[in-house]
Amino acid sequence: MATADVVVIGGGSAGYAAALRASELGRSVVVVERDRLGGTCLHRGCVPTKALLHVADVADVVAGAAAVGVQAGLGGIDPDAMHAFRRRIVEAKHKGLTGLVAARGITVVHGEGRLDGPGRVVVGTDVIEAKDVVLALGARTRPLPGVEFGDRVLSSDTALELAEIPDRVIVLGGGVIGVEFASLWRSLGAEVTIVEALPSLVPNEDESLRKGLERAFRKRGIGFRTGVRVTSVAPSADDVTVTLEDGSDLVADRVLVAIGRVPASDGWDEAGIALDRGFVVVDDRLRTSVPHVWAVGDLVAGPQLAHRGFQHGIFVAEQIAGLSPIPVPDHTIPRITYSHPELAAVGLTRAQAEERYGAAAIAVADYNLAGNARSEILGTSGSVRVVRRVDGPVVGVHLIGDRVGELISEAQLIVGWDAHPEDVAPFVHAHPTQSEALGEAMLALAGKPLHAL
Repeated sequence: MATADVVVIGGGSAGYAAALRASELGRSVVVVERDRLGGTCLHRGCVPTKALLHVADVADVVAGAAAVGVQAGLGGIDPDAMHAFRRRIVEAKHKGLTGLVAARGITVVHGEGRLDGPGRVVVGTDVIEAKDVVLALGARTRPLPGVEFGDRVLSSDTALELAEIPDRVIVLGGGVIGVEFASLWRSLGAEVTIVEALPSLVPNEDESLRKGLERAFRKRGIGFRTGVRVTSVAPSADDVTVTLEDGSDLVADRVLVAIGRVPASDGWDEAGIALDRGFVVVDDRLRTSVPHVWAVGDLVAGPQLAHRGFQHGIFVAEQIAGLSPIPVPDHTIPRITYSHPELAAVGLTRAQAEERYGAAAIAVADYNLAGNARSEILGTSGSVRVVRRVDGPVVGVHLIGDRVGELISEAQLIVGWDAHPEDVAPFVHAHPTQSEALGEAMLALAGKPLHAL
């Protein structure tokens, strides 16, 4: 039997953040991980998908090089070299993480951890007793009922490892994961069709982003069917057929099921952990129904984002150490879709703000990136939308365009600090940068637009 101050079950973004911060605060820590430190984000999610999306960006730049006077040609995609690049990035980050964890004196136990009474974690035949237990089990791919994954029907995990670029691919789900893979495959030369049951792509985003993305995807030749459900997926030796509820069929070489992720909480109710629709029930301090057991990241209902889980982990470690950390409000967590073009947002959409405060109490400024010199140089179109309360703070910022994800930190500070546009307008944005577009929208809401009408 081993003992520790804190046992963290799960070594993904939320888990290792909790472990590192708890160790910094003088606690002895054990991390239980059934796979590899870094979890889904590092090995099957954020990092490898963005590595491949960078390959797609390079392919797009090369394909359009002649437009800026560079004589280059896209001779084709080398899948082996592409995946070697992806693996190299992942392994470098994994090596860095394992070294950091070891340097902090954190013990890593490999295996499946389960709770066996208060403060008692069992891993195989090993028992670890701890004062506090942090559940950081993450989430897994949501399957489509009645459809089995296989050679023709992919999850986001298996899609990452696909050895070739499919000629034709159907993406089931128009959320972040589906949109990113659709954008990636299109840049690499595939014919892509997205099927989304809700009325629009990226349905959780502001209308300006939804419409802007759909326009951009049409221009890129990415097809999509929205407001229609799938009735069957039938793979064969040569292709796969997707039948929609309107009776139409779509045929492709591969189908990606990207309809979301579900918390990996199976069986934890047997340990007394209260669940709601699979999510672990927590209070505003991330305490579960069992004393001294905490839950973080994708186990907790809300945006399933690695950086949210990371901040959860830090919060819980500080809470355990007796500090008084500030809770992590979901509405100030930035979200980015790394498609071409990118989407970046923080805070309330226009519709959410109008529902909460009333339409008359909301003011909106839209700025078109066509007026931004840096965006023109980069060859990207898009827009900035800022939502404020009339005579009050900014409550939402929504951006679409290549590279706009790099602007979201400033937007998060504005929303998180309840800043008024009048507070932000005096600050100088360097020229020429895309950040000027955000500044122009703030100037417009402050009543002194320069380049905006």
